[in-house]
Amino acid sequence: MTTTSGSDGDSTPVTLFTGQWADLPFDEVARLAADWGYDGLEIAASGDHLDLKRADEDPAYLQSRLDVLEHHGLRVWAISNHLTGQAVCDDPIDFRHKSILRPYTWGDGDAEGVRQRAAEDMKRAARVARRLGADTVVGFTGSKIWPYVAQFPPVPASVIDEGYEDFADRWNPILDVFDDEGVRFAHEVHPSEIAYDYWTSVRTLEAIGHRAAFGFNWDPSHMMWQGIDSVGFISDFRDRVYHVDCKDTRLRPANGRSGVLGSHLAWGDPRRGWDFVSTGRGDVPWEDAFRALRSVGYAGPISIEWEDAGMDRLHGAPEALEFVRSLIWRAPQASFDSAFSQQD
Repeated sequence: MTTTSGSDGDSTPVTLFTGQWADLPFDEVARLAADWGYDGLEIAASGDHLDLKRADEDPAYLQSRLDVLEHHGLRVWAISNHLTGQAVCDDPIDFRHKSILRPYTWGDGDAEGVRQRAAEDMKRAARVARRLGADTVVGFTGSKIWPYVAQFPPVPASVIDEGYEDFADRWNPILDVFDDEGVRFAHEVHPSEIAYDYWTSVRTLEAIGHRAAFGFNWDPSHMMWQGIDSVGFISDFRDRVYHVDCKDTRLRPANGRSGVLGSHLAWGDPRRGWDFVSTGRGDVPWEDAFRALRSVGYAGPISIEWEDAGMDRLHGAPEALEFVRSLIWRAPQASFDSAFSQQD
């Protein structure tokens, strides 16, 4: 990350993730982002923003997405297929998935059929990303073993082992397509996924033999409320940070009532122990994180994923952009202490 604008090839682009804007037409979101000064979009495969099946089969439709970007002076470095990825490994598959999947993926709702169609859509995402000029697909994996996270009623270790084997069996064929297309998958480390903290991330990489097609989307918001060192994660997985999403979390002081699981309280409820907030207004140590990203050589886009139950998004999205740009400064060309050298 070298400069404060994405206007030239030597600078860090700042993009807007469109997932929380899928209720608006794609052209409108692009117009807003361009007016605010974003460099591009992390396009979510939801709403009318990107229908992967149409984009895979109809060159004119795919070109229409590129035309919108060009019209507004925007670019795309990554696309998102979070919602479909969730269904690849999840068990059970139920009404929750029906509400987030496209009809062509849900089909008749047969659970194994949904998983297989979701896997095909993830392969489709790799092909579409390449045709759009993007090199990364961001998303979820789902998890067969997440329902056992509380460890009661207890299950034998073999059940957890089988869960990671299931992940590998389902995702290796997907990653084969990613390899063929020269595209990487950036998994968002997140509760309900196969990798949700440090140790499960380690085990996930082990399950697929550390193949290069699979890395991580660094989003600190989900690490914060779990008590994970989000900056340390960057250093620990320095060669696997394939994408960055900026979303913030505000932790409320412990009051002896609210726990980390949210208590089934709605977003924004002051009784919660934590909440997602607009980037820069929470407890993520952003400056430390950006310095860590520089130190590991991260050279991709910085994407703002805007969520805040207590703020209008039309206020929050441009404010978050200004905040993130303030953290992207030019790196020094020499060590600061070289000025003290007594060279003849």
